[in-house]
Amino acid sequence: MKGMIIKLKQQNSEKIEKEEKKTRKMGNNIKIDKKIIIYITIGFVIIYLLYTIYLLIKQPTNVFTLEEGTLYSEETNIGYIIRDEVVIQGENYKNGMEKIKAEGEKVAVNEAVFRYYTKNEDTLKEKIAQLDSKIQEAMENETESNIFPSDIKSLETQIEEKLLGISNVRDTTKLEETKKEINELITKKANIAGELSPQGSYLKELIDERKNYESELNSGAEYVNSNKSGVVSYKVDGFEEVLKPTEECFSALSKEYLEKLDLKTGKTIPTSQECGKIVDNTYCYIATITNSEEAKNAKVEDNVKVRIPSGEEISAKITYILQENDGDTVLMLKIEKGVEELINYRKISFDLIWWSEKGLKVPNQAIVKQDDMAYVVRNRAGYLNKILVKLKKEGEKYSIVEPYTTDELKELGFTSEEILSYKKISLYDEVILNPDLKKAEE
Repeated sequence: MKGMIIKLKQQNSEKIEKEEKKTRKMGNNIKIDKKIIIYITIGFVIIYLLYTIYLLIKQPTNVFTLEEGTLYSEETNIGYIIRDEVVIQGENYKNGMEKIKAEGEKVAVNEAVFRYYTKNEDTLKEKIAQLDSKIQEAMENETESNIFPSDIKSLETQIEEKLLGISNVRDTTKLEETKKEINELITKKANIAGELSPQGSYLKELIDERKNYESELNSGAEYVNSNKSGVVSYKVDGFEEVLKPTEECFSALSKEYLEKLDLKTGKTIPTSQECGKIVDNTYCYIATITNSEEAKNAKVEDNVKVRIPSGEEISAKITYILQENDGDTVLMLKIEKGVEELINYRKISFDLIWWSEKGLKVPNQAIVKQDDMAYVVRNRAGYLNKILVKLKKEGEKYSIVEPYTTDELKELGFTSEEILSYKKISLYDEVILNPDLKKAEE
């Protein structure tokens, strides 16, 4: 009996072991099948991607959606700024200067631009400042019977308004102007109080002393006035008489002449502490050297555009052309806008735009020329139409096109029926690249 039980246990154990081996084998088979499926799937994906890449390389796309665009024919050049400007300077330029007109401010003829300090200016100003403190203190102690309250209060109100507003001023030039206005109001207030004070009073003596110092200060200062109307600048580099719009400058203008100036591109002209200048801000010239084909074919009075360092595009006119022996061309371009921005520079990098055209932008691959006419094939929901278009401007890779107007079609000899049936392209239309006109409907 005992031996029989042991035998059954052994048989049962062997059976279980066989079942486990079978299960493990099945599991392994399932894992192998899953791997095979994954590998096959990955293989199909790789094949599909490779085929797609092949198609893209062979023909990236067969349609193009029309959008608004701009075509340019432009080049980046170096330009020399030629301005109508006059340097103004006095005799006492070694004393240092005080600016009356700020950089870029407009002035009229004979208007004070700046002044030179007197020799003892610092000492005189210090004495005046000390007297101002004493005058203010004396005025506060002065009885109201000695002054007209309405005059004084009006000035005090103005002074308070200026003082309140000065905290919001960020422009240094405006700040100096406001401080100057406050000092003038304080002086005026003191003068009124002094005139109304009894002769021989302490306040009267202080104000008379201040007037004497102020007179000495003003008599020793040298004021320099503008000799023409224009814009004030303190950017002086010594080329004001060299690069000037005169016959002498224009006749000497050449590639060699410009390059010998040895100017650095984009360098800001330093601010002078001894003199200033008045610039005619209504126009200036840009002289440039180029070897482009457009320059070789250009003519005086041709209209072009320039893109200055700020990015602004400005209309310009060619006023002078010199063809050099080495194939380069010297051009003189006149501009009447953006002059004030260029005051800071003598030599710049800029873009010369020969032409630009806006409109529907289409690849040249989509245009077919036939009998001196241009056509595209439009695709709308699978329907292909052959459409006549007007070429406004043709570039290297793209062109700007638009539909013909009714009057233009009449001039081309189209009949009334043909004009009525004329199909027009429009924004977001799809056109076929490398089209076959025979497959499209008229």
